[in-house]
Amino acid sequence: MAKIVRVINARGEPQYGHLLANGIVSLLDGSIDKGLTPTHQMKGSPRFLAPVQPPAIICIGLNYRAHAAETGAKEPQFPVVFFKNPAAIIGPDEPIELPTHLASTQVDYEGELAVVIGKRCKNVSRREALKYVLGYTIANDVSARDWQKQWGGSQWGRAKSFDTFCPVGPAVVSNDNRAFDPMNLKIRTLVSGQVMQESTTADMIFSIPEIIEFLSGSTTLLPGTLILTGTPAGVGMGRNPPRWLQAGDTVEIEIEALGRLRNPVVAEAR
Repeated sequence: MAKIVRVINARGEPQYGHLLANGIVSLLDGSIDKGLTPTHQMKGSPRFLAPVQPPAIICIGLNYRAHAAETGAKEPQFPVVFFKNPAAIIGPDEPIELPTHLASTQVDYEGELAVVIGKRCKNVSRREALKYVLGYTIANDVSARDWQKQWGGSQWGRAKSFDTFCPVGPAVVSNDNRAFDPMNLKIRTLVSGQVMQESTTADMIFSIPEIIEFLSGSTTLLPGTLILTGTPAGVGMGRNPPRWLQAGDTVEIEIEALGRLRNPVVAEAR
């Protein structure tokens, strides 16, 4: 399994690399859309960035059976699609900022398996879909529920596109030789050490091949496109009382074979 990361190089610039077993990064030239090539240069003690800079972030809502049940929603007939602003991307250990200018008091976490498209594709069948996947990573679909439920005009984009609302990382992990089954991975989310979500990707309503087939229908998916595949049950909104994120919290999302994504929570500077 190759692990693609982005780090700050010796020139202070973002650069792709392969994360090696000893924690050293083997630097790569190029990009996801143009291809990555070895430089034979190494980087020790790297500062990790989000492993992708996607041209689009496409998200699937209500894609876990137990999560649909906890929200009182019927299981959808087709994938529920919404978008996040690519500028919302942050990397491991970067802070999630609770909005204070356009304020929200109901910021929620959503641990998710994310798919990175590696090749331009359109009208892909589910049988061929995984051939277009570069790899998989961990994402947090941070959501301001008050903007989602009350003030968003029935759209979800405002609630889910605030700056820092898309933590991603730590690496994009390729599934060489089918080393793991992306449709049967353990996933859990912890908030300040307390387990809030614990499930497996087997609870998805629509599989990853079905999602790619649907999203690419009459629609071009560009290399680097990030697809968030939905969140399991246990979100803060579904709890009694609700558990909203607070400054001082830490959110950690763990997915089997992919690692752990950790982000502290702070208030946006006024």
